[in-house]
Amino acid sequence: MITTTESILVVEDEAQIRKFLRISLEAQGYKVHEARRGTEGLEIAARCNPNLIILDLGLPDIDGQDFILELRKWSQTPVIVLSVRADEMEKVQALDAGVNDYVTKPFGISELMARVRAILRSSEEVTPTRTEFEFQGLVVNIPNHEITLDGHIVNLSKKEFELLRLLITHSGHILTHNQILREIWGDNHLGQTHYLRVLVGHLRQKLNDDPINPRFIKTIQGIGYRLA
Repeated sequence: MITTTESILVVEDEAQIRKFLRISLEAQGYKVHEARRGTEGLEIAARCNPNLIILDLGLPDIDGQDFILELRKWSQTPVIVLSVRADEMEKVQALDAGVNDYVTKPFGISELMARVRAILRSSEEVTPTRTEFEFQGLVVNIPNHEITLDGHIVNLSKKEFELLRLLITHSGHILTHNQILREIWGDNHLGQTHYLRVLVGHLRQKLNDDPINPRFIKTIQGIGYRLA
């Protein structure tokens, strides 16, 4: 048997397909994690940091497309979609969301293994995913949406968390007003910076962040924001 230190997460609700994939992947020496539901798969991805995810789109709790969007907020782990959905728009949507490859069912196991090997080879130099960040007393676990400040839990709204996540994942860079507006509200709100000013004010208040002498969020006048 081939031996490798690489691990693969299979997110698939059909037990027979999960078993078939596990046997096939383990025969190639990969360590295999399994999840039946999308939320479970996201938890395992955050905890185990696999080298590759094989994902079915038709999951019982969340749609696979939503799984991809959530994963890409904090991880660049390669993803191969394995789905009965053969519609071109489904494929385009998945690829635009950050999928690395798309295989339709029924599939040939030899072809799938070849695609797995190709993606793992191309991702060997990728920096491992960081899911938890800590600086100046602020600890943020991105996949679990958990925030503490100086040891105390901080409860943020969805948009407040998204803003904090953007600032953290682009640490060292200035995020323009329109970049943030596009990510949080979409293209229809470009230029509407009053939404952003209110949101930044709420986040600063919850983080006890003084805008004059910022501990976390620095205003770049007329341009945007960055981590202080």
